[in-house]
Amino acid sequence: MAHMGTAGKPGGKESGGGLRYPTNGKTIYHRPLNRSRTSELSQASFAYLFSEMVAYAQKRVTGIQDLEKRLNVQGHPIGLKLLDLLLIREPARTQTRPLNIIALLHFIKGNVWQHLFGRQANEVQRSSNAETPDEYMIIDNEPVVNAYISVPREMSQLNCAAFVAGIVEGVCDGAAFPARVTAHTVGGKEDGEMWPGKTVFLVKFQPEVLEREALLGKG
Repeated sequence: MAHMGTAGKPGGKESGGGLRYPTNGKTIYHRPLNRSRTSELSQASFAYLFSEMVAYAQKRVTGIQDLEKRLNVQGHPIGLKLLDLLLIREPARTQTRPLNIIALLHFIKGNVWQHLFGRQANEVQRSSNAETPDEYMIIDNEPVVNAYISVPREMSQLNCAAFVAGIVEGVCDGAAFPARVTAHTVGGKEDGEMWPGKTVFLVKFQPEVLEREALLGKG
């Protein structure tokens, strides 16, 4: 019986552990989930699936905060897995996890948003309040997840982008930057807001993250 470690396509190369890798350096983790890297999920399909997720999360909730928490919990494990997937698809020389808060937030604004929504988030800001140095904001003017969600008037405070907040929180936790991430709607048409659906993802890091950041800054 052939040894499994030597199986593979011609042209591959064998590592010291007996595993074979393609000569182009691409592994199964580099393969897109769709047929091609440029394939996109139908917006209608996404809208249907996400609306079903919201309906499922809405069962037996006690209020809007409870519903947003359920959506956050649904997104969190996706963020944990997405971090590893995006890093392993990077060239070997750049397969480095973010080492500080700014690098992490720009990784989320760029790589994570680009992978999920086909574009980058609009902005990253740090809280201007001296009393909340642990708070940062990722801003998306038009969250895709809210595009096809019709929110009843009595639930006007609901922001279903809490699901994306859970993904961001999962990425932060997976990168060893534990944080609490929440989604907040900013203004509306009646307030003269240019982007009525504009959402701020408030990232509040745990105290140990800021302590580590301060030590790194002294090094």
